Amino acid sequence: MNLTTETSKDITIVRIGENRLVYPLLSDFLDTVTKIIETGKRKILIDLSQVNYVDSATMGCFMDLYRQIRNVDGVLKLSGVKNRVETMFSMTGAQNFIELHSNEASALKSFKV
Repeated sequence: MNLTTETSKDITIVRIGENRLVYPLLSDFLDTVTKIIETGKRKILIDLSQVNYVDSATMGCFMDLYRQIRNVDGVLKLSGVKNRVETMFSMTGAQNFIELHSNEASALKSFKV
């Protein structure tokens, strides 16, 4: 999976370099973000600007990550969310839990660093 991480102040940014985030790729993605949480990072931003499609397994994965980060009083946000991906969040109700941003700048600003 094409995945990179970087840090901006105290926010860990996970960049997904895949067009489709689907079941076969989720293991690497989930492992990476879980390890970030386990190291004590509490502010995580996932950059979906390259992602045009997510499946139902991906939505479950995002909800699992949301629960993990909330259990340690952290925050998970998404940036670069395209319309098709946003529709999936709306259909599942996940946007009621995970904050979605159209671009990285607004997402980073929303963390109130």
